[in-house]
Amino acid sequence: MAQQDKAKIGLIGLGTMGSALALNIAEKGFPIAVWNRRADVTRAFHAEAGELADRVIPTESYEELVAAIAKPRAIILMVPAGEPVDEQIAALRPLLDDDDMIIDAGNANFHDTNRRSREAEGKPFLGIGVSGGEAGARHGPAIMGGGEKAHWDRVAPILTAIAAKFGDEPCADWMGREGAGHFVKAVHNGIEYADMQMIAEVYGVMRDGLGLNADAIGDAFARFNEGALKSYLIEISSIVTKAADKHTGQPMIDLILDKAGQKGTGRWTAIEAQHLAAPIPAIEAAVVARNLSSRVAARKEGEDLFGAAPQQIPEGKVSDEMLERALIAGKVLCYAQGFDMIAAASEQFRWALPLPAIARVWREGCIIRSAMLDDMAAALAEDEDRNLMLAPVFARHLREGHVALRELVAIGARYGHPMPALSSGLSYFDTMRTARGTANMIQAQRDYFGEHGFERTDGIEDKHGPWHGHGV
Repeated sequence: MAQQDKAKIGLIGLGTMGSALALNIAEKGFPIAVWNRRADVTRAFHAEAGELADRVIPTESYEELVAAIAKPRAIILMVPAGEPVDEQIAALRPLLDDDDMIIDAGNANFHDTNRRSREAEGKPFLGIGVSGGEAGARHGPAIMGGGEKAHWDRVAPILTAIAAKFGDEPCADWMGREGAGHFVKAVHNGIEYADMQMIAEVYGVMRDGLGLNADAIGDAFARFNEGALKSYLIEISSIVTKAADKHTGQPMIDLILDKAGQKGTGRWTAIEAQHLAAPIPAIEAAVVARNLSSRVAARKEGEDLFGAAPQQIPEGKVSDEMLERALIAGKVLCYAQGFDMIAAASEQFRWALPLPAIARVWREGCIIRSAMLDDMAAALAEDEDRNLMLAPVFARHLREGHVALRELVAIGARYGHPMPALSSGLSYFDTMRTARGTANMIQAQRDYFGEHGFERTDGIEDKHGPWHGHGV
């Protein structure tokens, strides 16, 4: 095969995401060689590629795949995170030239990407976060690149071409070295968990507290999507709530077991936040809520023993406006926590993560895309060191919305409606606007039992209390 007839890039793994991404690449005019561990899957993919089949080169061995790609080669891995990635790298490296690139585009833990970058010993390796699900992969995802900038630049023409667009700007950018791209993707997913959980909490109030049927709830979300909450998640919340089951004609949402799945990235975000001492209470609460959702039998036991928690909320206590404003405030606080965590990682790992660029990448293609992200990008460009909740546009949202958030959380507590993410967001807000909190009590206790010392507010150098020497 002549060099000019070869593929511009290769891809391993023709599952849902890999197939969609391969077709996206082909559609944008880049011939692509593909390989799957099952040859029948590869052949079926090529046969079903339709008018794009001429730009797809099916291969049935690693050697055939490598031979089908123009030099210097680049091969995307779309395989499950963990050992499968290491196995693919081990199988490919002996067949590749030193300047050939491997790109892990799966949901890898960024620590694994850091390790793989070091193990590459200078050979080109990228770890890129790809967000947007199957539809995003097929028609335009958000892409967060990690690795050496020169390596990113080599494949950027392809990755920016297939990415989602906000206006004319591609939602794809280089985040930093080693695992920076996968780290940013993990935080994206953590924010996604919290955003979804807050929406679910408001849905619960409407369903169990206000007695609204699925169609009316869908209408409410559609109204929310016309204002500051305009976003992909609010939009699809309206769609899925109003959809009817094809078998029974009943609202589909009412027939779905309330047991939420997860692939681990939200959990990684919560774990890493603890290592970074980065406060992300709304995200952590959302992870906990998903874990609790899996305890179906135990929750049923609890209801049988104590009675159902959610009660009907008296008429007039909750309005559409309260729900909308509370969600706006919760969303601002959730994103502020996520970007604060990214800033902490940037300092810890010396990555110089580009916060404004991250917000711009997230404006389209990804699951958390929303109208707010354009304002967030502008606020971060103005001052990267400032917590987003303190930026003028978001401070205004919080001034207008925190009362509604407080009222909704209080009503939830009074009438038994669980609101872990919204209430955690409110607690974060109140803590962040309290100049003198209560940690002085904790410091006094620590000094009493462990002689840990403390800082004084009056400038006196004595670091211990009068109880010094009387601890346990």
